[in-house]
Amino acid sequence: MPATGVPQYRRLVAGGMPAAAAPALLPESADDRGPARPLSGGGPSHRPAAARDGVPVDTHDTVTVALRHGLEAVDILRLRRACGAVLQSRNGATVSFLVPAGTSATWHLPGSSCTAGAQLPPATDPRWVMPPAGADCAARPTDAWVLRSALCEAACTLTAGGLGPF
Repeated sequence: MPATGVPQYRRLVAGGMPAAAAPALLPESADDRGPARPLSGGGPSHRPAAARDGVPVDTHDTVTVALRHGLEAVDILRLRRACGAVLQSRNGATVSFLVPAGTSATWHLPGSSCTAGAQLPPATDPRWVMPPAGADCAARPTDAWVLRSALCEAACTLTAGGLGPF
């Protein structure tokens, strides 16, 4: 494996042979995992909003990473004008990026976790790193592919600065 500072991913493909590529970059075919699913909206991966304890659950998923890694990714995404809503955890150790619903079904990136559904606090909550914006204060999700790229770039940056590995 090359020593690039970025974790290398291995996944079994048809025939049981490992493929040296990030899971998101491998093409999905009907032979491997059924028909390819979109990361957001429509299709089998789309879930309608449900309710937990009477509180509506938004139709977003959340990708959670360690604080330093997440803040570096926020900076990268802000420079690209691609950062959606980001929320810091209650204990301050992690940040969560809002991503489109259905992302949790296909998210595989070490050092992060993706959970289905999101309970969003009000837009005035002080834990928002990047709060919902606009006239209706709607929380805009970050594109999952752009987030994955930013998280990998952030890991490289932090590792090069002596703050990694992850």
